[in-house]
Parts: sequence; structure tokens; C-alpha cells
Amino acid sequence: MDIPRIFNITESAHRIHNPFTPEKLATLGEALRLKPGTRVLDLGSGSGEMLCTWARDFGIIGTGIDMSQLFSEQAKIRAEELSVADRVEFIHGDAAGYVADEKVDVAACVGATWIGGGVAGTIELLAESLRTGGIILIGEPYWVQLPPTEDVAKGCYAGSISDYLMLPELLASFGDLDYDVVEMVLANQEGWDRYEAAKWLTMRRWLEANPDDDFVKDVRAQLTSEPVRYATYTREYMGWGVFALMAR
Repeated sequence: MDIPRIFNITESAHRIHNPFTPEKLATLGEALRLKPGTRVLDLGSGSGEMLCTWARDFGIIGTGIDMSQLFSEQAKIRAEELSVADRVEFIHGDAAGYVADEKVDVAACVGATWIGGGVAGTIELLAESLRTGGIILIGEPYWVQLPPTEDVAKGCYAGSISDYLMLPELLASFGDLDYDVVEMVLANQEGWDRYEAAKWLTMRRWLEANPDDDFVKDVRAQLTSEPVRYATYTREYMGWGVFALMAR
């Protein structure tokens, strides 16, 4: 069980697998008013930076599930580095359909809503692990400006314009699901640049270290095209944020 190899290569040096900076992760933890002992479930936990830093800074207890063998191992190493391995657990597995044995205070899916077939399905899945009165966290892209054509949307790696909403419509959609939006922290341009541009050096280093790998052609093509694609499309049209929700 694993994610597509290209992601394990391009994001192998990432600690945060979305457009958030460490400062934004800290801001999110503060915004949620996390207290010691708060139980957090993170579906699609990546390299574990959110749970590990929150355990260090706020004293939370966390469980993360991720399909990437590499990221799961990196998360365990990070927990040891920050001396929080006794408070966070990382499981290499399929987060789709995962329900915690014990109800949690915060149930999160920060940037992997495909596990529930979209935002609505992911919220429904997270709710199965959530205690009454708990908080759901959803990390999701939105359009900063509406793409003028479907080709522009595809340049942002969207299937179509309809894949994402503008921010006001996204916020309204949570209300349509009978949830209150109680907090949000949005990525900034620095976060986007760090997330995307950091992949380029990682790809170049990988190409230098693996000249005979069968995947060289794919990685070389992506490194050649990504800087211009990102600057032309994603950087101009896409936003991203984490939204805190509570059932009405």
C-alpha cells in the first residue's frame, strides 16, 4: 500500500505536505485553543508535522494514518526528534474508512478529502470518530479567482472548474451540511511557494542520484514543466485553507 511514486519522490524532503508554513500550523493550533490531553485524529497525516509539533507545543495526544510508507516512517522519526513519541502514533494504512476506537476531540483531514470522495464524504467519515461537541478540520483548495477556461483549471491540476469553489461558496457549503465554521486559517503566498518550489530541488537531487532509474524520464519532464506551470496557473488562481467545523 502506497501513494503514487511521483509524490514520494517530489515531496520526500517536505515536512508539511500542503501550502502551510510551520508558522501557519502553529497559528492553527492556537486558533483551536488546544489544551494538554486533547485527542486528535489526522487522516492523511503525511510526515506527521502537525501532530508532532502540536504534541510538543500544546500537549495533544494524536494518531495519524497515511498511505505513504516513506511519510509514515518520517513521521515516526520526527516524533522521536521532538521527544513526543509517547504522545503520538503513526499508522501506515488506508485512511479511507478509518474510524478511531476511542472518540477524539479533533478529527482532521488536512488536504486529502479524496479519502471520503470529497468534502462532504470526508466530513461524514471524520464525524464517526468525533466526540459530541468536537471539532472537524478540513483542509481544502478553493479558487482565488475563477479560471476563465477549463484548460486553465486543468493547468491547476483540477479536473474542471467545478472541482473547487470560491471561498465564500466553500464556506457556505459547510453550512449546507449543517456545520458551523468556527475558525479558519488560510495559506499565504509564501506557503504556496515553499510547498511547490521545494519540490524542484528535490527532483533535481533525485535525478542526479538516480540516473539509471526507470522513472527518470517522468521526473525530468515534471521538473522541466513545473516552475512555469505553477507560476502560470496554481499561483494565480488557487487558494488553500484549513476550516474548523462544529455540528449544529
